[in-house]
Amino acid sequence: MIQLPKYIDHKEILKIYRTIDNHTHKGIQGHVLIIGGSYGKIGAVCLSSKAALKSGCGLVTAYVPKCGYNILQTAIPEVMVLTDNHERYISEISFDIIPQAIGIGPGLGQEVVTQKAFFKFLEQNSFPLVVDADALNILSKNKEWIFLLPAKTIITPHPKELERLIGKWTSEEEKINLAKLFSIKYNLIIVMKGAPTIIIDNDKIYENTTGNAALATAGSGDVLTGIITSLLAQSYEPIDAAIIGVYLHGLTADIALPETGYQSFIASDIILNIGKAFLSLEK
Repeated sequence: MIQLPKYIDHKEILKIYRTIDNHTHKGIQGHVLIIGGSYGKIGAVCLSSKAALKSGCGLVTAYVPKCGYNILQTAIPEVMVLTDNHERYISEISFDIIPQAIGIGPGLGQEVVTQKAFFKFLEQNSFPLVVDADALNILSKNKEWIFLLPAKTIITPHPKELERLIGKWTSEEEKINLAKLFSIKYNLIIVMKGAPTIIIDNDKIYENTTGNAALATAGSGDVLTGIITSLLAQSYEPIDAAIIGVYLHGLTADIALPETGYQSFIASDIILNIGKAFLSLEK
């Protein structure tokens, strides 16, 4: 028997969404750290970092290889930048800031030295975490490392990344069951990106109701990582950060569709419309 999901709609979001305090300031709105990027893939970190800022956190720092420094400082002046010692990819992960949440993986690459740096990071990290993209691919090659993830870490795989983690499935029911077992085993929250996006939190299933085919575009997942990490840094419970994040992410495409159509919508349009998505929750 297939377990029915709980649907993520406007009514459910309003139960967990918090308006911004009129007396808040950037120091208490949460500091996000985005770790990722490699030569030719710095854009992924730009998208994640800008999405994080546009989703309400007070500060964003990006940790990238040296080749990303000028790009980020030019593209998003509001984002602070730390650089690795290596020019083209991340070879170690070292920082002296205290973030409230970390997003890792966008554009990261899978160099052997990067994998080793990721392992050392996992051994030492205790901050709330969102894991995406190449960080997930590295974990799929080294599944014993998954036990190093903090409880209720949010992972955001697309279908092929999910398959590498939980194994192949032959039906939607089998996929859900495999994901539930994986979530329970490692105590993780799985955001299974797709149409629709499904969230698994142990034996609980949530199905998003926003979004459309316009989201099938390069960088869409990087933006989602930034949104969820931002909400996590603002002290939302991990499951609530995931739920609100996927809802808003999808809603931006619904808002933009009449103007962009499916073909012309790009990941930057998600960021462009995230303010309107938030405003829909304030009415």
